[in-house]
Amino acid sequence: MKKSYEIDMCNGPLLGKILLFSIPLMLSGILQLLFNAADIIVVGRFSGSTALAAVGSTSSLINLLINIFVGLSVGVNVLVARYYGGQKERDVQETIHTAVLTAILSGLFLVAVGELAAGPMLRIMGTPEDVLDQSVLYMRIYFLGMPVLMLYNFGAAILRAVGDTRRPLYFLFAAGAVNVVLNLFFVIGLGMGVDGVAWATVISEHISAFLVFKSLMAEEGMMKLHLKKLTIHMDKLKRIVKIGLPAGMQGAIFSVSNVLIQSSVNSFGSVAMAGNTASANIEGFVYTAMNAVYQTSLSFTSQNLGGGKYSRINKVKNICLAVVTAVGLVLGLAAVGAGTHLLGIYSSDSEVLKYGMLRLEIICGTYFICGLMDCMVGSLRGLGYSVIPMIVSLTGACGFRILWIFTVFAVYRSLAVLYLSYPVSWLITAAAHMVTFKLIRRKFPTDSDKFQQPEFLSVWS
Repeated sequence: MKKSYEIDMCNGPLLGKILLFSIPLMLSGILQLLFNAADIIVVGRFSGSTALAAVGSTSSLINLLINIFVGLSVGVNVLVARYYGGQKERDVQETIHTAVLTAILSGLFLVAVGELAAGPMLRIMGTPEDVLDQSVLYMRIYFLGMPVLMLYNFGAAILRAVGDTRRPLYFLFAAGAVNVVLNLFFVIGLGMGVDGVAWATVISEHISAFLVFKSLMAEEGMMKLHLKKLTIHMDKLKRIVKIGLPAGMQGAIFSVSNVLIQSSVNSFGSVAMAGNTASANIEGFVYTAMNAVYQTSLSFTSQNLGGGKYSRINKVKNICLAVVTAVGLVLGLAAVGAGTHLLGIYSSDSEVLKYGMLRLEIICGTYFICGLMDCMVGSLRGLGYSVIPMIVSLTGACGFRILWIFTVFAVYRSLAVLYLSYPVSWLITAAAHMVTFKLIRRKFPTDSDKFQQPEFLSVWS
Protein backbone atom coordinates (compact mmCIF):
# COMPACT_ATOMS: atom_id res chain seq x y z
CA MET A 1 0.00 0.00 0.00
CA LYS A 2 1.14 3.51 -0.72
CA LYS A 3 2.46 5.06 2.43
CA SER A 4 0.43 8.24 1.88
CA TYR A 5 -2.74 6.33 2.70
CA GLU A 6 -1.46 4.58 5.82
CA ILE A 7 -1.56 5.72 9.42
CA ASP A 8 1.00 4.40 11.90
CA MET A 9 -1.30 3.49 14.77
CA CYS A 10 1.36 1.89 16.96
CA ASN A 11 3.80 4.78 17.37
CA GLY A 12 3.68 8.49 18.19
CA PRO A 13 0.97 10.79 19.61
CA LEU A 14 -2.55 9.38 19.39
CA LEU A 15 -5.01 12.30 19.31
CA GLY A 16 -3.96 13.68 15.93
CA LYS A 17 -3.89 10.23 14.34
CA ILE A 18 -7.27 9.31 15.80
CA LEU A 19 -8.76 12.48 14.32
CA LEU A 20 -6.99 11.89 10.98
CA PHE A 21 -8.47 8.39 10.89
CA SER A 22 -11.97 9.19 12.15
CA ILE A 23 -12.82 12.39 10.23
CA PRO A 24 -12.70 10.74 6.77
CA LEU A 25 -14.75 7.90 8.27
CA MET A 26 -17.33 10.39 9.51
CA LEU A 27 -17.55 11.98 6.08
CA SER A 28 -17.77 8.53 4.43
CA GLY A 29 -20.63 7.53 6.70
CA ILE A 30 -22.42 10.80 6.02
CA LEU A 31 -22.07 10.30 2.27
CA GLN A 32 -23.41 6.75 2.58
CA LEU A 33 -26.39 8.12 4.48
CA LEU A 34 -26.94 10.65 1.72
CA PHE A 35 -27.85 7.67 -0.50
CA ASN A 36 -30.87 7.04 1.69
CA ALA A 37 -31.49 10.70 2.44
CA ALA A 38 -31.67 11.48 -1.27
CA ASP A 39 -34.21 8.68 -1.65
CA ILE A 40 -36.28 9.99 1.25
CA ILE A 41 -36.18 13.65 0.18
CA VAL A 42 -37.03 12.95 -3.46
CA VAL A 43 -39.97 10.63 -2.71
CA GLY A 44 -41.22 12.90 0.10
CA ARG A 45 -41.18 15.99 -2.13
CA PHE A 46 -42.26 14.51 -5.46
CA SER A 47 -44.20 11.33 -4.64
CA GLY A 48 -45.95 12.30 -1.37
CA SER A 49 -46.09 11.14 2.26
CA THR A 50 -47.31 7.65 1.34
CA ALA A 51 -44.18 6.95 -0.70
CA LEU A 52 -42.09 8.54 2.07
CA ALA A 53 -43.63 6.21 4.63
CA ALA A 54 -43.12 3.22 2.27
CA VAL A 55 -39.37 3.80 1.98
CA GLY A 56 -38.97 4.55 5.68
CA SER A 57 -40.91 1.52 6.85
CA THR A 58 -38.34 -0.81 5.26
CA SER A 59 -35.22 0.48 7.02
CA SER A 60 -35.47 -1.53 10.24
CA LEU A 61 -36.28 -4.73 8.33
CA ILE A 62 -33.42 -4.19 5.87
CA ASN A 63 -31.03 -3.68 8.78
CA LEU A 64 -32.34 -6.83 10.44
CA LEU A 65 -31.60 -8.94 7.37
CA ILE A 66 -28.15 -7.58 6.49
CA ASN A 67 -26.61 -6.79 9.89
CA ILE A 68 -25.33 -10.32 10.51
CA PHE A 69 -23.28 -10.22 7.34
CA VAL A 70 -22.18 -6.61 7.69
CA GLY A 71 -21.05 -7.59 11.20
CA LEU A 72 -18.59 -10.04 9.67
CA SER A 73 -16.71 -7.04 8.27
CA VAL A 74 -15.89 -6.18 11.90
CA GLY A 75 -14.11 -9.52 12.16
CA VAL A 76 -12.26 -8.75 8.92
CA ASN A 77 -11.15 -5.35 10.24
CA VAL A 78 -9.92 -6.74 13.56
CA LEU A 79 -8.09 -9.68 12.00
CA VAL A 80 -6.36 -7.70 9.23
CA ALA A 81 -5.35 -4.96 11.70
CA ARG A 82 -3.94 -7.48 14.15
CA TYR A 83 -1.92 -9.32 11.50
CA TYR A 84 -0.78 -6.08 9.87
CA GLY A 85 0.38 -4.73 13.23
CA GLY A 86 2.41 -7.92 13.71
CA GLN A 87 3.70 -7.78 10.07
CA LYS A 88 2.37 -11.25 9.26
CA GLU A 89 2.17 -11.06 5.45
CA ARG A 90 0.80 -14.54 4.75
CA ASP A 91 -1.97 -14.16 7.33
CA VAL A 92 -2.94 -10.74 5.94
CA GLN A 93 -3.14 -12.18 2.41
CA GLU A 94 -5.24 -15.16 3.41
CA THR A 95 -7.61 -12.97 5.42
CA ILE A 96 -8.12 -10.52 2.54
CA HIS A 97 -8.93 -13.19 -0.05
CA THR A 98 -11.21 -15.05 2.34
CA ALA A 99 -13.03 -11.82 3.18
CA VAL A 100 -13.66 -10.78 -0.44
CA LEU A 101 -15.07 -14.16 -1.49
CA THR A 102 -17.17 -14.33 1.69
CA ALA A 103 -18.59 -10.89 0.90
CA ILE A 104 -19.71 -11.94 -2.59
CA LEU A 105 -21.30 -15.20 -1.41
CA SER A 106 -23.04 -13.44 1.50
CA GLY A 107 -24.48 -10.87 -0.89
CA LEU A 108 -25.87 -13.53 -3.22
CA PHE A 109 -27.50 -15.26 -0.26
CA LEU A 110 -29.08 -11.98 0.84
CA VAL A 111 -30.54 -11.40 -2.63
CA ALA A 112 -32.54 -14.62 -2.26
CA VAL A 113 -33.55 -13.90 1.34
CA GLY A 114 -34.68 -10.35 0.56
CA GLU A 115 -36.74 -11.34 -2.45
CA LEU A 116 -38.55 -14.07 -0.53
CA ALA A 117 -38.95 -12.32 2.83
CA ALA A 118 -39.95 -8.78 1.83
CA GLY A 119 -43.71 -9.22 1.58
CA PRO A 120 -44.33 -11.62 4.49
CA MET A 121 -42.10 -9.76 6.95
CA LEU A 122 -43.51 -6.33 6.13
CA ARG A 123 -46.99 -7.74 6.76
CA ILE A 124 -45.87 -9.19 10.10
CA MET A 125 -44.59 -5.71 11.03
CA GLY A 126 -48.09 -4.34 10.50
CA THR A 127 -47.19 -2.11 7.58
CA PRO A 128 -50.39 -0.25 6.59
CA GLU A 129 -52.08 -1.45 3.39
CA ASP A 130 -51.77 1.97 1.76
CA VAL A 131 -47.96 1.70 1.76
CA LEU A 132 -47.41 -2.09 1.70
CA ASP A 133 -47.11 -2.61 -2.06
CA GLN A 134 -44.63 0.23 -2.46
CA SER A 135 -42.58 -0.96 0.53
CA VAL A 136 -42.32 -4.47 -0.95
CA LEU A 137 -41.29 -3.08 -4.34
CA TYR A 138 -38.57 -0.88 -2.80
CA MET A 139 -37.13 -3.77 -0.77
CA ARG A 140 -37.02 -6.24 -3.65
CA ILE A 141 -35.13 -3.84 -5.88
CA TYR A 142 -32.83 -2.70 -3.05
CA PHE A 143 -31.78 -6.27 -2.27
CA LEU A 144 -30.59 -6.83 -5.83
CA GLY A 145 -27.60 -4.70 -4.84
CA MET A 146 -26.59 -6.84 -1.85
CA PRO A 147 -23.51 -8.50 -3.45
CA VAL A 148 -21.90 -5.15 -4.23
CA LEU A 149 -22.99 -3.65 -0.89
CA MET A 150 -21.25 -6.50 0.93
CA LEU A 151 -18.18 -6.18 -1.29
CA TYR A 152 -17.88 -2.49 -0.51
CA ASN A 153 -18.31 -2.98 3.26
CA PHE A 154 -15.76 -5.81 3.46
CA GLY A 155 -13.31 -3.99 1.17
CA ALA A 156 -13.58 -0.76 3.14
CA ALA A 157 -13.01 -2.75 6.37
CA ILE A 158 -9.75 -4.08 4.89
CA LEU A 159 -8.56 -0.59 3.99
CA ARG A 160 -9.55 0.81 7.40
CA ALA A 161 -7.52 -1.88 9.13
CA VAL A 162 -4.30 -0.24 7.90
CA GLY A 163 -5.46 3.34 8.40
CA ASP A 164 -6.78 4.08 4.92
CA THR A 165 -10.04 5.92 5.48
CA ARG A 166 -9.58 8.50 2.71
CA ARG A 167 -10.09 6.41 -0.42
CA PRO A 168 -13.43 4.94 0.74
CA LEU A 169 -14.49 8.58 1.21
CA TYR A 170 -13.54 9.43 -2.36
CA PHE A 171 -15.35 6.36 -3.68
CA LEU A 172 -18.54 7.18 -1.81
CA PHE A 173 -18.42 10.80 -2.97
CA ALA A 174 -18.41 9.64 -6.58
CA ALA A 175 -21.18 7.11 -5.96
CA GLY A 176 -23.26 9.60 -3.97
CA ALA A 177 -23.15 12.18 -6.75
CA VAL A 178 -24.39 9.56 -9.22
CA ASN A 179 -27.14 8.52 -6.80
CA VAL A 180 -28.51 12.07 -6.50
CA VAL A 181 -28.51 12.61 -10.26
CA LEU A 182 -30.23 9.28 -10.90
CA ASN A 183 -32.85 9.97 -8.19
CA LEU A 184 -33.83 13.19 -9.89
CA PHE A 185 -33.76 11.60 -13.35
CA PHE A 186 -35.85 8.55 -12.46
CA VAL A 187 -38.43 10.27 -10.23
CA ILE A 188 -38.81 13.72 -11.80
CA GLY A 189 -37.70 12.96 -15.36
CA LEU A 190 -39.31 9.54 -15.84
CA GLY A 191 -42.12 9.84 -13.29
CA MET A 192 -41.06 6.77 -11.32
CA GLY A 193 -41.70 6.40 -7.56
CA VAL A 194 -40.05 4.20 -4.96
CA ASP A 195 -38.77 1.93 -7.75
CA GLY A 196 -36.81 4.84 -9.20
CA VAL A 197 -34.99 5.73 -5.97
CA ALA A 198 -34.30 2.04 -5.31
CA TRP A 199 -32.67 1.58 -8.71
CA ALA A 200 -30.65 4.76 -8.22
CA THR A 201 -29.27 3.40 -4.94
CA VAL A 202 -28.41 0.00 -6.43
CA ILE A 203 -26.56 1.54 -9.38
CA SER A 204 -24.56 3.89 -7.16
CA GLU A 205 -23.61 1.00 -4.86
CA HIS A 206 -22.12 -0.80 -7.87
CA ILE A 207 -19.85 2.18 -8.47
CA SER A 208 -18.48 2.37 -4.90
CA ALA A 209 -17.95 -1.42 -4.81
CA PHE A 210 -16.09 -1.39 -8.13
CA LEU A 211 -13.77 1.38 -6.95
CA VAL A 212 -12.86 -0.32 -3.65
CA PHE A 213 -12.34 -3.64 -5.47
CA LYS A 214 -10.09 -1.97 -8.04
CA SER A 215 -8.04 -0.25 -5.33
CA LEU A 216 -7.34 -3.55 -3.58
CA MET A 217 -6.21 -5.12 -6.83
CA ALA A 218 -3.86 -2.17 -7.45
CA GLU A 219 -2.11 -2.53 -4.08
CA GLU A 220 1.40 -3.85 -3.61
CA GLY A 221 2.80 -6.21 -1.02
CA MET A 222 0.70 -7.90 1.62
CA MET A 223 -2.43 -5.79 0.92
CA LYS A 224 -2.75 -6.75 -2.76
CA LEU A 225 -5.84 -8.65 -3.94
CA HIS A 226 -5.26 -11.38 -6.55
CA LEU A 227 -8.32 -12.76 -8.34
CA LYS A 228 -6.62 -16.15 -8.78
CA LYS A 229 -6.09 -16.40 -5.02
CA LEU A 230 -9.77 -15.91 -4.12
CA THR A 231 -10.55 -18.83 -1.85
CA ILE A 232 -11.93 -19.56 1.60
CA HIS A 233 -9.16 -20.26 4.11
CA MET A 234 -11.15 -22.01 6.82
CA ASP A 235 -8.90 -21.00 9.71
CA LYS A 236 -9.26 -17.34 8.75
CA LEU A 237 -12.99 -17.66 8.13
CA LYS A 238 -13.44 -19.19 11.59
CA ARG A 239 -11.59 -16.29 13.18
CA ILE A 240 -13.55 -13.73 11.15
CA VAL A 241 -16.78 -15.41 12.23
CA LYS A 242 -15.62 -15.65 15.85
CA ILE A 243 -15.25 -11.87 16.05
CA GLY A 244 -17.74 -10.76 13.43
CA LEU A 245 -20.71 -13.07 14.00
CA PRO A 246 -21.41 -11.84 17.55
CA ALA A 247 -21.17 -8.27 16.23
CA GLY A 248 -23.57 -9.12 13.43
CA MET A 249 -25.93 -10.99 15.74
CA GLN A 250 -25.92 -8.00 18.06
CA GLY A 251 -26.85 -5.72 15.18
CA ALA A 252 -29.53 -8.11 13.96
CA ILE A 253 -31.12 -8.55 17.38
CA PHE A 254 -30.92 -4.79 17.94
CA SER A 255 -32.88 -4.55 14.72
CA VAL A 256 -35.48 -6.90 16.20
CA SER A 257 -36.12 -4.37 18.96
CA ASN A 258 -36.18 -1.60 16.33
CA VAL A 259 -38.65 -3.63 14.26
CA LEU A 260 -40.88 -3.83 17.35
CA ILE A 261 -40.52 -0.07 17.84
CA GLN A 262 -41.27 0.52 14.15
CA SER A 263 -44.36 -1.68 14.49
CA SER A 264 -45.44 0.42 17.48
CA VAL A 265 -44.88 3.61 15.47
CA ASN A 266 -46.89 2.11 12.58
CA SER A 267 -49.90 1.83 14.90
CA PHE A 268 -50.06 5.64 15.08
CA GLY A 269 -50.68 5.89 11.31
CA SER A 270 -48.84 6.90 8.14
CA VAL A 271 -48.31 10.56 9.17
CA ALA A 272 -46.51 9.50 12.37
CA MET A 273 -44.53 7.01 10.28
CA ALA A 274 -43.47 9.77 7.90
CA GLY A 275 -42.35 12.03 10.79
CA ASN A 276 -40.48 9.12 12.37
CA THR A 277 -38.77 8.38 9.04
CA ALA A 278 -37.64 11.97 8.51
CA SER A 279 -36.31 12.28 12.07
CA ALA A 280 -34.52 8.92 11.89
CA ASN A 281 -32.73 10.06 8.75
CA ILE A 282 -31.47 13.22 10.46
CA GLU A 283 -30.39 11.20 13.50
CA GLY A 284 -28.50 8.90 11.18
CA PHE A 285 -26.04 11.68 10.35
CA VAL A 286 -25.23 12.16 14.04
CA TYR A 287 -24.96 8.43 14.63
CA THR A 288 -22.66 7.77 11.70
CA ALA A 289 -20.28 10.49 12.90
CA MET A 290 -20.12 8.81 16.31
CA ASN A 291 -19.85 5.37 14.72
CA ALA A 292 -16.68 6.53 12.97
CA VAL A 293 -15.09 6.93 16.41
CA TYR A 294 -16.24 3.38 17.30
CA GLN A 295 -14.48 2.07 14.18
CA THR A 296 -11.42 4.11 15.09
CA SER A 297 -11.32 2.54 18.55
CA LEU A 298 -11.66 -0.91 16.98
CA SER A 299 -8.81 -0.47 14.48
CA PHE A 300 -6.38 1.31 16.81
CA THR A 301 -6.91 -1.19 19.63
CA SER A 302 -6.47 -4.17 17.26
CA GLN A 303 -3.26 -2.90 15.68
CA ASN A 304 -1.66 -1.94 18.99
CA LEU A 305 -2.58 -5.33 20.44
CA GLY A 306 -1.11 -7.13 17.42
CA GLY A 307 2.05 -5.03 17.64
CA GLY A 308 2.46 -5.65 21.39
CA LYS A 309 1.84 -1.96 22.26
CA TYR A 310 -0.27 -2.73 25.32
CA SER A 311 0.44 0.56 27.09
CA ARG A 312 -1.43 2.46 24.34
CA ILE A 313 -4.72 0.53 24.65
CA ASN A 314 -6.18 2.56 27.53
CA LYS A 315 -5.01 5.79 25.91
CA VAL A 316 -6.88 4.88 22.72
CA LYS A 317 -10.03 4.14 24.72
CA ASN A 318 -9.95 7.38 26.73
CA ILE A 319 -9.27 9.62 23.71
CA CYS A 320 -12.04 7.95 21.71
CA LEU A 321 -14.53 8.41 24.57
CA ALA A 322 -13.66 12.12 24.77
CA VAL A 323 -13.93 12.59 21.00
CA VAL A 324 -17.25 10.73 20.68
CA THR A 325 -18.77 12.74 23.56
CA ALA A 326 -17.82 16.01 21.86
CA VAL A 327 -19.10 14.85 18.47
CA GLY A 328 -22.38 13.52 19.90
CA LEU A 329 -23.15 16.63 21.96
CA VAL A 330 -22.27 19.17 19.26
CA LEU A 331 -24.04 17.43 16.37
CA GLY A 332 -26.97 16.14 18.45
CA LEU A 333 -27.84 19.52 19.95
CA ALA A 334 -27.31 21.22 16.58
CA ALA A 335 -29.81 18.79 15.02
CA VAL A 336 -32.38 19.61 17.69
CA GLY A 337 -31.81 23.36 17.32
CA ALA A 338 -32.24 23.23 13.55
CA GLY A 339 -34.83 20.46 13.70
CA THR A 340 -37.78 22.31 12.15
CA HIS A 341 -35.70 23.48 9.20
CA LEU A 342 -34.09 20.07 8.69
CA LEU A 343 -37.39 18.21 8.84
CA GLY A 344 -38.82 20.72 6.38
CA ILE A 345 -36.41 19.34 3.77
CA TYR A 346 -38.23 16.01 3.93
CA SER A 347 -41.83 17.21 4.15
CA SER A 348 -43.90 20.39 4.26
CA ASP A 349 -46.75 18.72 6.19
CA SER A 350 -47.06 20.40 9.63
CA GLU A 351 -48.20 17.14 11.27
CA VAL A 352 -45.20 15.28 9.88
CA LEU A 353 -42.93 18.02 11.28
CA LYS A 354 -44.58 17.79 14.72
CA TYR A 355 -44.08 14.03 14.96
CA GLY A 356 -40.53 14.37 13.66
CA MET A 357 -39.55 16.98 16.27
CA LEU A 358 -40.90 14.84 19.09
CA ARG A 359 -38.51 12.02 18.19
CA LEU A 360 -35.63 14.34 17.36
CA GLU A 361 -35.67 16.09 20.73
CA ILE A 362 -35.58 12.85 22.72
CA ILE A 363 -33.07 10.92 20.59
CA CYS A 364 -30.59 13.55 19.42
CA GLY A 365 -30.55 15.38 22.74
CA THR A 366 -29.07 12.29 24.42
CA TYR A 367 -27.28 10.65 21.48
CA PHE A 368 -23.78 11.07 22.91
CA ILE A 369 -24.61 8.31 25.44
CA CYS A 370 -25.06 5.91 22.52
CA GLY A 371 -21.62 6.98 21.26
CA LEU A 372 -20.03 6.16 24.62
CA MET A 373 -21.70 2.75 24.55
CA ASP A 374 -20.44 1.96 21.05
CA CYS A 375 -16.87 3.11 21.72
CA MET A 376 -16.61 0.75 24.67
CA VAL A 377 -17.77 -2.06 22.40
CA GLY A 378 -15.04 -1.08 19.91
CA SER A 379 -12.37 -1.33 22.61
CA LEU A 380 -13.60 -4.74 23.72
CA ARG A 381 -13.77 -6.14 20.17
CA GLY A 382 -10.35 -4.72 19.43
CA LEU A 383 -9.05 -6.83 22.33
CA GLY A 384 -10.46 -9.93 20.62
CA TYR A 385 -13.63 -10.18 22.71
CA SER A 386 -16.91 -10.12 20.83
CA VAL A 387 -19.29 -12.50 22.59
CA ILE A 388 -19.15 -10.68 25.93
CA PRO A 389 -20.02 -7.20 24.57
CA MET A 390 -22.75 -8.83 22.48
CA ILE A 391 -24.36 -10.37 25.57
CA VAL A 392 -24.05 -7.12 27.52
CA SER A 393 -25.52 -5.06 24.66
CA LEU A 394 -28.38 -7.43 24.01
CA THR A 395 -29.29 -7.61 27.66
CA GLY A 396 -28.85 -3.94 28.49
CA ALA A 397 -30.20 -2.36 25.31
CA CYS A 398 -32.19 -4.75 23.16
CA GLY A 399 -33.74 -6.74 26.00
CA PHE A 400 -34.55 -3.60 27.93
CA ARG A 401 -36.29 -2.00 24.94
CA ILE A 402 -38.44 -5.04 24.35
CA LEU A 403 -39.33 -5.11 28.05
CA TRP A 404 -40.11 -1.38 27.90
CA ILE A 405 -42.51 -1.86 24.96
CA PHE A 406 -44.50 -4.57 26.75
CA THR A 407 -44.54 -2.84 30.15
CA VAL A 408 -44.05 0.94 30.34
CA PHE A 409 -45.25 1.67 26.80
CA ALA A 410 -48.21 -0.68 27.21
CA VAL A 411 -49.38 1.35 30.22
CA TYR A 412 -48.41 4.86 29.05
CA ARG A 413 -49.05 4.51 25.34
CA SER A 414 -47.53 7.50 23.57
CA LEU A 415 -44.73 8.12 21.10
CA ALA A 416 -42.75 10.11 23.69
CA VAL A 417 -42.74 7.16 26.11
CA LEU A 418 -41.79 4.83 23.26
CA TYR A 419 -38.80 6.97 22.25
CA LEU A 420 -37.58 7.29 25.86
CA SER A 421 -36.63 3.62 25.73
CA TYR A 422 -33.57 4.61 23.67
CA PRO A 423 -31.65 6.93 26.05
CA VAL A 424 -32.48 4.83 29.11
CA SER A 425 -31.19 1.66 27.45
CA TRP A 426 -28.03 3.43 26.22
CA LEU A 427 -27.17 4.64 29.72
CA ILE A 428 -27.60 1.22 31.30
CA THR A 429 -25.57 -0.53 28.60
CA ALA A 430 -22.73 2.02 28.49
CA ALA A 431 -22.19 1.65 32.24
CA ALA A 432 -22.17 -2.15 31.94
CA HIS A 433 -19.58 -2.04 29.11
CA MET A 434 -17.27 0.19 31.15
CA VAL A 435 -17.31 -2.29 34.02
CA THR A 436 -16.72 -5.18 31.58
CA PHE A 437 -13.73 -3.44 29.97
CA LYS A 438 -12.15 -2.78 33.35
CA LEU A 439 -12.41 -6.47 34.26
CA ILE A 440 -11.12 -7.75 30.89
CA ARG A 441 -8.28 -5.23 30.65
CA ARG A 442 -6.74 -6.77 33.79
CA LYS A 443 -5.95 -9.92 31.75
CA PHE A 444 -3.54 -7.96 29.55
CA PRO A 445 -0.19 -6.40 30.41
CA THR A 446 0.10 -2.64 30.86
CA ASP A 447 3.75 -2.35 29.86
CA SER A 448 4.59 -3.11 26.23
CA ASP A 449 8.16 -4.09 27.05
CA LYS A 450 7.45 -6.70 29.66
CA PHE A 451 5.12 -9.06 27.84
CA GLN A 452 5.21 -9.97 24.19
CA GLN A 453 3.05 -13.11 23.98
CA PRO A 454 -0.26 -12.40 25.69
CA GLU A 455 -2.78 -14.93 26.86
CA PHE A 456 -5.37 -13.33 24.59
CA LEU A 457 -4.12 -15.51 21.74
CA SER A 458 -6.40 -18.25 23.01
CA VAL A 459 -9.46 -16.24 21.99
CA TRP A 460 -8.31 -16.42 18.37
CA SER A 461 -7.84 -20.17 18.29
